[in-house]
Amino acid sequence: MNRKPLNQTDPETAKAVNGELEREEYGLELIPSENYASKAVLEALGSIFTNKYAEGYPGKRYYGGCQFVDQVETLAIERAKKLFGVAHVNVQPHSGASANLGVYCALLNPGDTLMGMSLAHGGHLSHGAAVSVTGKWFKSIQYGVNQETELIDYDQVEDLAKKHKPKLIVCGASAYSRFIDFKRFREIANSINAILMADIAHPAGLVATGLFPSPVPYCDFVTSTTHKTLRGPSGGMIMCTAEQAKALDKAIFPGLQGKPHAHVLAAKAVAFYEDLQPEFKSYCEQIIKNAKTFAAALAKESFRIVSGGTDSHLFLIDLTDKGFSGKDAEEALGRADITVNKNTIPRETRSPFITSGIRIGTPAITTRGMKEPEMNIIAGWVADVLKDINNVQRQKEIGHEVRKLCEKFPLYL
Repeated sequence: MNRKPLNQTDPETAKAVNGELEREEYGLELIPSENYASKAVLEALGSIFTNKYAEGYPGKRYYGGCQFVDQVETLAIERAKKLFGVAHVNVQPHSGASANLGVYCALLNPGDTLMGMSLAHGGHLSHGAAVSVTGKWFKSIQYGVNQETELIDYDQVEDLAKKHKPKLIVCGASAYSRFIDFKRFREIANSINAILMADIAHPAGLVATGLFPSPVPYCDFVTSTTHKTLRGPSGGMIMCTAEQAKALDKAIFPGLQGKPHAHVLAAKAVAFYEDLQPEFKSYCEQIIKNAKTFAAALAKESFRIVSGGTDSHLFLIDLTDKGFSGKDAEEALGRADITVNKNTIPRETRSPFITSGIRIGTPAITTRGMKEPEMNIIAGWVADVLKDINNVQRQKEIGHEVRKLCEKFPLYL
């Protein structure tokens, strides 16, 4: 067996790993779906558990030698139940999309009607987008935001629900900055006897700490990722009532997946432990303060914030009147070591590969310990880049300033 370290075994891969460490350590990460896992989470993720097969569930495996996998999976389950106040949790999904598909597989048959938020208005691919398997297997009905307020159009949701009578309604989004009225969704679902599922992949940490409305009292199923605002490893999870537990677990295994990734289960357990600590709520409170400060600072620089602001960890900037695309903005900011992602906006006229907007989030920079003063500084840099988008020299100068700021808030080094 090879016992050499990575840099001796595979220098090319080691170079890429070190490059990513350098990028994360000395650049500003503003993609709202990204965050920095703790060293403890990374240690569990890179642990010996990666060697173990453990098909099945704790106490009921198809392989021997699973006693320690049982321990970490049970820890993850019990901690997640406490974190969100739910009866049952399945922590095995490999991603948020897998979690969503697991619920669909438990409840729907091909051709059933599924209603979710339009990708162009802030929804996710797995909410029934035409290019996703969820839009191919099911009859997909898509709702969106009011064109004037850019808030979810609940009247439209109700009208579409009554017209198409979906078997399952999905509420939740990946690029929507405002609170969601889960109670209203429940009322709409009840009016047509539909199942209601919430996807809280983005605000999960805010939900767990009471800073964002909880779907738990209103939804039959709640799905999430375990990274983003939860600061765990990349992965998914599903929460449901005790009555739905058996059907859900059967849909995940053996229905959708084979073995769970035991090393990821261990890392999820660590992350949920961290999320249960009092300081995690303070962290989430700061995420929201930072997002509001950041958005307000850019608004003062004459950038239009979609819906006028944010209630959460992210916001969208509309660049329609700026003469350049979201793709252009992403690339220019990248040259200044500021990472954002191009994003479609309501009333979008460009393709998803180009877009008229960018999406900005504060979870990662808040993990570094940055607060409102830093948000104003960073917003100023973003404004400088976007107001003179072809000035590569200025972008490089800002990149040097970015590095100096990041050195004051070290990450792993």
